[in-house]
Amino acid sequence: MSFNIALSGIAAATKDLNVTANNIANVNTIGFKESRAEFADVYASSLFTNSKTKSGDGVTTAQVAQQFHQGSLAFTNNALDLAITGPGFFVTSGSLESSDLTFTRAGAFKLNNENFIVDSNGNYLQTYPVNTDGSSAAINLTTTSGLQIPETAGIPQMTSQVAMSMNLPATATPLTVADFDLNDTSTYNHSTSVTTYDSLGQSHVQTTYFVKDDTAPATNPNRWVSFTAMDGTGLNAVAPTDAATLVAPTTAGQVGTYINFDSSGTYVTPSPIDVTYQPLGSVTGGADAIGAGADQAQVVTLRFENPTQYSSGFEVTSLEQDGLTVGRLTGVEIGPDGLVKATYSNGSSEPLGRVAMARFANEQGLTQIGNTSWKQSLDSGEPLPGEGDTGTFGTINSAALEQANVDLTTELVDLITAQRNFQANSRALEVNQTLSQTILQIR
Repeated sequence: MSFNIALSGIAAATKDLNVTANNIANVNTIGFKESRAEFADVYASSLFTNSKTKSGDGVTTAQVAQQFHQGSLAFTNNALDLAITGPGFFVTSGSLESSDLTFTRAGAFKLNNENFIVDSNGNYLQTYPVNTDGSSAAINLTTTSGLQIPETAGIPQMTSQVAMSMNLPATATPLTVADFDLNDTSTYNHSTSVTTYDSLGQSHVQTTYFVKDDTAPATNPNRWVSFTAMDGTGLNAVAPTDAATLVAPTTAGQVGTYINFDSSGTYVTPSPIDVTYQPLGSVTGGADAIGAGADQAQVVTLRFENPTQYSSGFEVTSLEQDGLTVGRLTGVEIGPDGLVKATYSNGSSEPLGRVAMARFANEQGLTQIGNTSWKQSLDSGEPLPGEGDTGTFGTINSAALEQANVDLTTELVDLITAQRNFQANSRALEVNQTLSQTILQIR
């Protein structure tokens, strides 16, 4: 019996050495979780055994338990390198059609030849679908799919509104509105321009001209008139907030709109004032302002937001438009909640998906499959889906990797301890052999 006890001790020490050596070997493996050999004593007895004098039958390996505590983070320059701070696993799949999911903490992802995000073994990172505003459409592992980074350009968006805030100088010299000619700088007081876009993403220069009206009635001497042109082609104002503010056509045949201020320099009606201009491709008031092929029914609304007339210089305090030209993919951003967004050279961004995460009631019950990946088992329970930085799920860090959670100093000490245990059990086996040999030699 003593032989078996010593042999079980040697086997346990060997197992301890193997586990410790494996931990040390993977000290630089991204996402690796150290293991711990857990042992239990062997004790067998029968109904009539005197337990007070029973010595035990040796030792056995109860479990090699994974330790899922947090590893330290190493920061990189690759936005596709991901690390989880806190509970949770990344979800991957071996193919785009497969529903066989694996789980990992190793976030060294990259793009394959089809621009899908994959890990070093070609497994596809799973993401939840998202709405246009970036919110998750469904948080369910059955709805996840591989994420492909688009190579196509950002879709152009034609300008529908130009918003402007400005001060028109009260000391400006009044001019004859009927003489306005956008090609003659002496017929208007001030102008400002902004780049707008048609439906094909082609840029156009929209210019707004301001004329202080010399025919303003004595009851309202602070009246201005604005005109707008696109690439040097005059446009007609057709639908301001108040139709009565339309200005009759000038000698050049262009229709503008009044802007009236009171004696304190404030616009006389509630701001903002919206002025809609004739479709750019129409026969009158803007013919050929945009090229063939673009949307000829494009309408641009000019919004004056809190215009003022103070005794100071002409100043445009804000000038924005809502159009976008064609854009090229410039980068991919991944937020703490796992939202993946593509950014384009035209300043736009598009949500592509949200990195799927999962956690388990019993992480140590997961089945190891190698490559720092695990699969669910009966002991682990079903995977619980979730999002990063939500509830009990950890935060996703872009451009970072989680290092192995192995403490090398501790492992080296464990290595020495396991070696001593092996030596001690080997010595016990040697003593048992000597005793047996002595007994055999008795005559």
